[in-house]
Amino acid sequence: MDISVVIPLYNEDESIPELYSWIERVMKENGYSFEVIFVNDGSTDNSWTVINHLSEEHTNVKGIKFRRNYGKSPALYCGFKEAQGDVVITMDADLQDSPDEIPGLYDMIINGGYDLVSGYKQKRYDPLSKTIPTKLFNATARKVSGIKNLHDFNCGLKAYRKDVVKNIEVYGEMHRFIPYLAKNAGFDKIGEKVVHHQARKYGKSKFMGLNRFVNGYLDLMTLWFLSTFGRKPMHVFGFLGTIMFFIGFLAAAWIGIDKLWALAHHIPQRLVTDSPYFYISLTMMIIGTQLFLAGFVGDLISRNSQGRNDYQIEKTVNL
Repeated sequence: MDISVVIPLYNEDESIPELYSWIERVMKENGYSFEVIFVNDGSTDNSWTVINHLSEEHTNVKGIKFRRNYGKSPALYCGFKEAQGDVVITMDADLQDSPDEIPGLYDMIINGGYDLVSGYKQKRYDPLSKTIPTKLFNATARKVSGIKNLHDFNCGLKAYRKDVVKNIEVYGEMHRFIPYLAKNAGFDKIGEKVVHHQARKYGKSKFMGLNRFVNGYLDLMTLWFLSTFGRKPMHVFGFLGTIMFFIGFLAAAWIGIDKLWALAHHIPQRLVTDSPYFYISLTMMIIGTQLFLAGFVGDLISRNSQGRNDYQIEKTVNL
């Protein structure tokens, strides 16, 4: 099969028939064999009924229905698991992503040699309350991930080589960072294509406001830490703990030496425990010890994790 189109959706019953017809027309015009996988993320409208009707009329329409709303990342994860196409295309169901972009994305994967191609909506039809935070978020994501050529990490319109979606785990709200996940899995041929962004035709935006961007930054920091220190937590916690303990120990030693020197020269000196610096140094030593132990426990957990030796092997010879 040439292409699998994975479409997560929530309450988009009005747009589904039009979206499928558009996808079908593009596929037939270009001679692609294809499947469309709709993932119904706990919709409360008639989305699942519409998907059922489409599947009865078209054998290449498949559907997955969640019992409740889990979010976009779980929907993509389940869609990726079922996808059979050589190239996997993801898009939103609200008709803001144009299926006319599919041939160009497919060509970049098959003939351009890319592992992943992300859409870039240069001209958007979103309000400023969404576009400005998005620009700030993408600038941060480029800096942290090291993927300098992407302008829109969160664009729903993306194309993947099949191997990519079968070797990454999209969980929580990590769909925003799929290019980063792919890079960490060894798929570093990541490109970008300027795509057309359309105004929403039906329904209303599922945009969640400020919390979405706060959570996005927290997820980005989590992903950065796990990709950098996930298999070696002792390297960060042990290092910080050792430095903090050493500084606290030197400060405590200096306070003790100063006290002994004053006593030897019969200089009146207050009790060591009356000095605030004593408690500051003691606190640093305690925190340093705790950080070191946190790194030690983290290392033990990492060494006993089922995925501790889960490495991405691209090819083998005579094995």
